[in-house]
Amino acid sequence: MAKKNSAQSILAWGMMILLIAGLGGFGIDSFLGSRVTSIGSVGDRQISTQSYARALQSEMRAVEQQIGQPVTIAFAQQVGIDQQVRAQLITQAALENEAGRIGISVGDENVQRTVVGIRAFQGPTGNFDMDAYRFALQNVGQSPAEFEEEVRRDAARGILQAATAAGVETPDNLRSALLGFYAMRHNFTLFTLTEANLPAPVADPEEPAIIAYYAANIADFTAPETRSITYAWLTPEMVLDTVEVDEESIRALYEQRIDDFVQPERRLVERLVFGSDDEAQAAKARLDAGEITFDALVEERGLSLEDADMGDVSEAQLGAAGAAVFGLDNAGTVVGPLPSNLGPALFRMNAILNAQETPFEDARDELRAELAGDGARRAIQDQQEGFDDLLAGGATLEQLAEETPMQLGTIEWTRDTNEGIAAYSEFGTAAAAVSADDFPELAGLSDGGLFAIRLDSVTPPTPRPIEDVREAVVAGARVAAVDAALQSMGQTLSADLVAEGPETFGETRDLSPEVFENITRLDRLTQVPATMLETIMASDVNTPVMSVAEGRLLLVYVGETEAPDSADEQTEQLTGAINEQIGQALAQDVFFYFASALQAEAGITLNQPAIDAVHATFP
Repeated sequence: MAKKNSAQSILAWGMMILLIAGLGGFGIDSFLGSRVTSIGSVGDRQISTQSYARALQSEMRAVEQQIGQPVTIAFAQQVGIDQQVRAQLITQAALENEAGRIGISVGDENVQRTVVGIRAFQGPTGNFDMDAYRFALQNVGQSPAEFEEEVRRDAARGILQAATAAGVETPDNLRSALLGFYAMRHNFTLFTLTEANLPAPVADPEEPAIIAYYAANIADFTAPETRSITYAWLTPEMVLDTVEVDEESIRALYEQRIDDFVQPERRLVERLVFGSDDEAQAAKARLDAGEITFDALVEERGLSLEDADMGDVSEAQLGAAGAAVFGLDNAGTVVGPLPSNLGPALFRMNAILNAQETPFEDARDELRAELAGDGARRAIQDQQEGFDDLLAGGATLEQLAEETPMQLGTIEWTRDTNEGIAAYSEFGTAAAAVSADDFPELAGLSDGGLFAIRLDSVTPPTPRPIEDVREAVVAGARVAAVDAALQSMGQTLSADLVAEGPETFGETRDLSPEVFENITRLDRLTQVPATMLETIMASDVNTPVMSVAEGRLLLVYVGETEAPDSADEQTEQLTGAINEQIGQALAQDVFFYFASALQAEAGITLNQPAIDAVHATFP
């Protein structure tokens, strides 16, 4: 008996060991170790499973908004979203590891300033609210300590990243080449000739020419594919009159939207925050003395007016500064220093927005229409299952229209049809895709309506008989004949223009040219087609450029070119754009190589089971 008990005990312990090992593989706490909290590391910096899950979820939601449909983890892996997110986190970890190694950090004051300035953490008065702060973090599974440490790491990483890109400038030779291409000033003379300038008028086209033009341009005289479609549909507007809305509901919606209908007096305000009262006082003294403007003060602090703009705010949102700012009567007046949630600040009041109130009686019709529309959409949704059942049971669209409120209709649909039900993009998509073998199925419309369609027949693209389009064919054939005559004349005149020069050429033929000076590739001219303008700028000096279209001959004499005008406002803007865009591109390249070097030096370790475990939590 003892031997039997011993054997059973050994067997029980063996099973327990296997159970513990199995649970440990799934990250269960209190067995073979703590739960895995990292998907990998770069050097000493861990990449937490939570940060990976949050970043992956955020990216998947962003893609959902772009494509308009749910994104699963399988789809995310298929298109490489997960790899992109891991690459971003690896780069961040590499920077944080390096920042820690060389001792870059930010103090508690900077962290506090960042946290209290985040709008999501502000209460109704516009000031930082601790309860809102904790609640917002709780919703994303973070504690204040974790979030503040993340803010600290982000700031340190930003310092290192900014230092990496500092001093990267656009090379002079590249800037000069781009300026030379886009801002080189071109001069040319344009002559415009029409049928009236031809040696002889162009005769009306004869039948062989008409038939030839019709055959050569048959696509212009071909009717598009036409689809004969029967449909049944129901929209909220069709059932609007059957929806009853009680007065209490309208009143309740008005009270719910009271902030839209009753708005207190507001101000358009800009705020410039300083590190101390002394700094703010000194700035205000310079402002009062006329030594500097408010805009210049903002720029002096390395900010833009967008950074200082608070938008339209109420007195309560300004907190302790509200009374002083709302006491101002003249737009453009600066007051302060006054306290703010970011420190002492100067406030400029730019405009007064008067209080607005829309009485219930004035808003009633609009609110009733909204509630009726919602009711109509709900009524249609409530009936959708019944419509589906009828179609699934073999009912035709005609029977569906007889037995339900859905309305029957037919349409000769082409891709250019945009009236009636064809004005809905959902119908157009369905009409283009439906085949004769498809059974009618319900689909939704953008306004909450429903529709189902049946393809009755398809008429393929068919050339219209020449007699039906003769007037258009004759007109087109005549324009083609005029263009051909202008083309022939233009070839002769081009040689004369070069030989005589534009002044003599115009005088001897009684032609008044348009002279264009200092035209760059940044300019757009209504008189000259874009393709012709590009040809002009690419042509040598003293050469002709010709274009014939729609009964008009454009003949150009290409003149001298001049170097870009560095004092021109357009050129200055171009120079700034080149410096910014090329500089940013080069800075991004430098940062990429720097981050890659940090990753290679610190070493990257990834925990694939932990990554798979995070993926398993996604649908």
